Amino acid sequence: MKVRLLDIAHARSGDKGDTANVGVIALRPEWYQPLVWFLTVERVAEHFRGVITGGVERFELPNLTALNFLLHGALGGGGTVSLKTDAQGKVYSTALLRLVLEVPDDVARRLALPPYRP
Repeated sequence: MKVRLLDIAHARSGDKGDTANVGVIALRPEWYQPLVWFLTVERVAEHFRGVITGGVERFELPNLTALNFLLHGALGGGGTVSLKTDAQGKVYSTALLRLVLEVPDDVARRLALPPYRP
């Protein structure tokens, strides 16, 4: 089943130099595990292909039911030197929430994940 990240999580983002920091927090505690399983470094890197120039790192924060991603090379050199409209990386959280995850039907049904309807 397709599940839109926006329907199961919220997110915040900011900057540190040329790296955008995006925290993704499950809307329900039981929805944290699908984030761990399906919101992978590879999936996030693919989502931002052509937008960031560096790698992606992921950190799990189970006590907060959250994942934290570092998007390297995302800000055109950083807030003080970048010519990008969003040099502080504030829109990366919104952009990541547009990602659609593929979740096995049995997992989605068991956790009552809302299906994506385009």
